[in-house]
Amino acid sequence: MSGTILLTGGAGYIGSHTYVALKRAGYEVVILDNFANARDDVPDRLEVITGAPVTLHRADVLDKAAVAEVFRAHKIDAVVHFAAKKAVGESQKIPLEYIETNCTGLVNLLMAMRDAGVFKIVFSSSATVYAETEDWPIPESAPLGYASTYALTKLMGEQIITQAAGSDDRWRHGILRYFNPAGAHDSALIGEDPQDIPNNLMPYIAKVAVGELPELNIFGNDYPTPDGTGVRDYIHVMDLAEGHVKSLDALMAGGDSHIVNLGTGKGYSVMDMLASYSRACGRDLPYKVTPRRAGDLACYYGDPSKARALLGWEVARDLDDMCQTSWNWISRRSNMRAG
Repeated sequence: MSGTILLTGGAGYIGSHTYVALKRAGYEVVILDNFANARDDVPDRLEVITGAPVTLHRADVLDKAAVAEVFRAHKIDAVVHFAAKKAVGESQKIPLEYIETNCTGLVNLLMAMRDAGVFKIVFSSSATVYAETEDWPIPESAPLGYASTYALTKLMGEQIITQAAGSDDRWRHGILRYFNPAGAHDSALIGEDPQDIPNNLMPYIAKVAVGELPELNIFGNDYPTPDGTGVRDYIHVMDLAEGHVKSLDALMAGGDSHIVNLGTGKGYSVMDMLASYSRACGRDLPYKVTPRRAGDLACYYGDPSKARALLGWEVARDLDDMCQTSWNWISRRSNMRAG
């Protein structure tokens, strides 16, 4: 495929990996990022990986004039939208800021697209838009709901896009609901690098592996699962990035709008991941079992069959790939900091 793609949040964790996948697929890419949740050296690393200069606008989606300027400066054919606040816990503490960035920022972007005559968008949604269920794997037709402000903003984002599309049949959208991205690029030049104590399992284990945290807390080992620990759907970040490219390819080829899950269709337990990461780093990692957390489910994973049927997409990497690439990245990053 060819065309120029605006990649908002393109210096972040998933955005940077999607940049690499888009370039590999033949697209030209323009990044818009305010670097609130990305390191300044990511564009330099992307240049090394792709062997080409990075076109970057350091701007915020809340700045309507800056967003409009990007569309004046480039002939954009479509947008892949990641730029958003993403921490579930933080969203409960500062809900208005999350609604402003994730919803108002999206509206600003859609208005700039409309004004520039650009009507194709791939939207980074989340499996958090599903209501609590014990019916796994979760299909796209499952009831929707939200248990956090972050989830609310993703659900609102989906609805904002579908409302816009309902008013103008030129709009085409791919809404992608995914679960737990993990791992890093094979180059070990980009990966997940949270500034604070991570909320998600793999980056937490990674910090234990490099000695930044003392041990992993396992919240409950008495769930009705094979080993008693919680089971979740983890997906390699490059599989996820390639899913965004497949969605975009479909829209660029004139395909219809779609809403699909991106996931493995199965779950991995906490102990599965701990064992895999221990193999990756070459030592047994310390952990302790603590009481269950309120609201945690035994299992939570999605049904990706629709994405396979509509987009021809399915995962190509497993849990060991996620853990090995994460370890390659985090150990390299840790050594660079120490030096």
